[in-house]
Amino acid sequence: MVVLNTTHMVEEIQENIKTRDAIKARIVLSHIGQVDKTIQNRLVYELLRGDMEFTSPLLLFLLTEYSDVTDTMPVIRETLLSNLLAYPEMLLKFLDSPAIKNKGYLVQVAGELRMEEATPILIRLVAESTMEHDILQIIETLGQIGDPQAINTLTDFLYAANRDLIMAAVQSLGMVGTPTAMHRLAERMGTDNELDFLILSIFAQVQDQVSLDKLNDTLRSHYAHMRTYAKKELFNIGPKAVPNLIQNLLHNDPDFLIHTLNILGDIGDESAINPIRKLLANEPKDANVRFAAYEALALLPLKKGAYTLTAGLTDKEDHVCVAAARAIDQNYSEILAAGIKNLLRNRDDDARHIAKIIVNAQVDKIFLSLAADEVFQEMALIYLPHAHKDIRDHYHRLLFEKGFSDFAYKISGEEKEIAKPKVVAVDDSRMILNIYKATLHELGFDPVLFEFPASAMEWLLQERPAMVLTDLNMPDITGVQLTENLRKTYSSAELPVIMVTTQNEAQDNEAAMKAGVNKIINKPFNAQSLKAAMDEFLH
Repeated sequence: MVVLNTTHMVEEIQENIKTRDAIKARIVLSHIGQVDKTIQNRLVYELLRGDMEFTSPLLLFLLTEYSDVTDTMPVIRETLLSNLLAYPEMLLKFLDSPAIKNKGYLVQVAGELRMEEATPILIRLVAESTMEHDILQIIETLGQIGDPQAINTLTDFLYAANRDLIMAAVQSLGMVGTPTAMHRLAERMGTDNELDFLILSIFAQVQDQVSLDKLNDTLRSHYAHMRTYAKKELFNIGPKAVPNLIQNLLHNDPDFLIHTLNILGDIGDESAINPIRKLLANEPKDANVRFAAYEALALLPLKKGAYTLTAGLTDKEDHVCVAAARAIDQNYSEILAAGIKNLLRNRDDDARHIAKIIVNAQVDKIFLSLAADEVFQEMALIYLPHAHKDIRDHYHRLLFEKGFSDFAYKISGEEKEIAKPKVVAVDDSRMILNIYKATLHELGFDPVLFEFPASAMEWLLQERPAMVLTDLNMPDITGVQLTENLRKTYSSAELPVIMVTTQNEAQDNEAAMKAGVNKIINKPFNAQSLKAAMDEFLH
């Protein structure tokens, strides 16, 4: 083993710096790992005294080739970084130099400095490189810099054979963030769910018009999880997304309209009110569209024209009537009260149906405004004594609190509470859950209602009901995912699952049946249609 003369090493590096002999200086420094800490510090000290242009490449040589030594000597990194910050042209020169083989640190600094001047060099380096690690770092750095010059190069890597490179290119195009970059990402969608989710999340962050358009278009996706994600992101974007969503109301696709109305209601921007009312004025044929429109209006601040909501109480579908009742209740006024009283005056089947809707919808403002009206009391008492116990108790308590004790005594209910088969209903719409409560009670079942699928799953692991009714499109956990989880515990014979949805997509239906759903039926349902579906599996 050769014994190094450390004194000669220090003298040699001093001479090399004086004569600017970089080759001999590298030879000396290549032994830095073989000497003690004192000599290491002395060699670096001599380097730091030299001319910056001469010593910077040597500092880079130490940093990249002898990281085990330089990691304990932060002054090397700090000095080099200080030099590069002071003279950025030096960084470009080093990046472009064929003599410097390991350029990882230089690439990193170019990214941290957001140095657009480095973009052409980095594009050339990534084209010449064969090392995956180096390519990945340059792609990420091009994203950090955010120079549109890099879009074509990054786009090429969207179709690479290596998944890590594809994901890095997606993220980097997102960081560039121009409309062209967003178009390129949009073109890449459709073949990989994980990639599509990543791209959609970028659209949600960038929020330019291209991004908003693509998020909006995803509401048409054949896949429930993609639609659910897009709905959540559009809601998070809020009023900025509303103009796009309002334009959707001009289309005739029922599913597209329903998803749009759901988001508009959740965002709560009043600019959506008139477009939704115009949609209802055109009398959409699909009852689910009408339901979603009234459901959205119930969440919006109607200031004028709320009296038009009373038309919804005479809809042929109970679901729509309930949604209209909720919208009326949220915007109740004397004009609306007078309109409803006029509808009840005929005491015919339509009037009795409206009274039933008011009872089951649990719309307190409407109910209390009519509580003193003998006609309404007469018709409400046809249904109230036989309503679900929760509904009876609710109105009993409300009437006593508001001084209608005589009316309250009449709705006590004479039915004996007997054990009934439990049926679980899962839906993220509280309005639909209320409809389930009334309908399942009417059919002789004990409804167990869940707004959140995770809570339903937790309960179902402890108890087994007669059946589960689940929506398809729900945030966080879809009806398909809920069923997949259930089938880990219960077979389709042990616990029948019926999916009740507004959707009728072949992909969704196939996924649902594959997950273990026994049957798929479409909303809106009524007592007769729900009973017919349930009777197939209950004996």
